[in-house]
Amino acid sequence: MKAWSYFLLLFFMIVSCSGNSNSQNLTWYNNSVISNIEKDPEKPEEFERVSIGISAQVFYISKKSSDYKTIMEKASLSFQKSKAFNIGIEKNTNIIRQINEIK
Repeated sequence: MKAWSYFLLLFFMIVSCSGNSNSQNLTWYNNSVISNIEKDPEKPEEFERVSIGISAQVFYISKKSSDYKTIMEKASLSFQKSKAFNIGIEKNTNIIRQINEIK
């Protein structure tokens, strides 16, 4: 019985520590609408500046990201049509890494 308990403990520790590290590095703003999109005045060739919500928190979309086109399409839809999305912001950088449909 003791061996079985240790096995289960080990199993739960492995399962709880595994997962997608990318999603753990994101802060999510759920049911959010983008209130403004403009070129970043400091680095217009690298970033788009995005404001989220009424309080106008400022985040960025990197033009060098492999998902730039997809993220910009969803951001533009949110801005133009006031469509809400779940928006994933990379911690410590304020860069938008994911924009997902609300389920």
